Amino acid sequence: MKKISLMMMITSATLLMAAPAGETAPAQAGGQGMMGQGKGMMSQGKCGQGKCGQGMQRMQGKKMGMQGKKMQKHGMKRMKKAHSPFLIKQGLPHMSKLVMLSWNDQAFGLTDEQKSSLEGIRKKTMDSIAKLKKEILPLTKSILAGAYSGKTADELKDDVKKLGQLEAEATIVQLQCIDETKKILSKDQLIYLLQKKSMLHKKMRRMH
Repeated sequence: MKKISLMMMITSATLLMAAPAGETAPAQAGGQGMMGQGKGMMSQGKCGQGKCGQGMQRMQGKKMGMQGKKMQKHGMKRMKKAHSPFLIKQGLPHMSKLVMLSWNDQAFGLTDEQKSSLEGIRKKTMDSIAKLKKEILPLTKSILAGAYSGKTADELKDDVKKLGQLEAEATIVQLQCIDETKKILSKDQLIYLLQKKSMLHKKMRRMH
């Protein structure tokens, strides 16, 4: 029994001496685990500074390029869907559109003679705007593509000026439509249209 106790004491003392001060043998094993993790972190740092880091930079560059293309594509879709061909984007009433929305309203009270004249104004206006749109939309797309591809303001200047002139022409067509429509409608009919425009505007604001 004494021999066994003595051997146990010797074994315990050996383990304690093998471990750093204040730690037991298991703690030393945990320290080795931490050292291993430290080496792993050091190797990751070296990797980030070397080939792995370059690879990550290339991947990030490709990702940024893809995001830029997506933004450009999204911008083109929105432009096609909602771009206004007019120089003044908001404020001026689209009289022909308002008239068509109220075409058969009894409260609006259009006569057959008025309808015939208004149809002529609408056709002339729509034909002129459609013709201008065929130039405005592709030119707008070209300017956007140029801006995304790195063209300077000086390089895009002439196209922007041309776009402004085309949009000004479309706005003049819109103003002429307003003038001609006002001459055909009575005062009460004009008030009715403006009230309807206000109601539609409020409805759109609530929807948004």
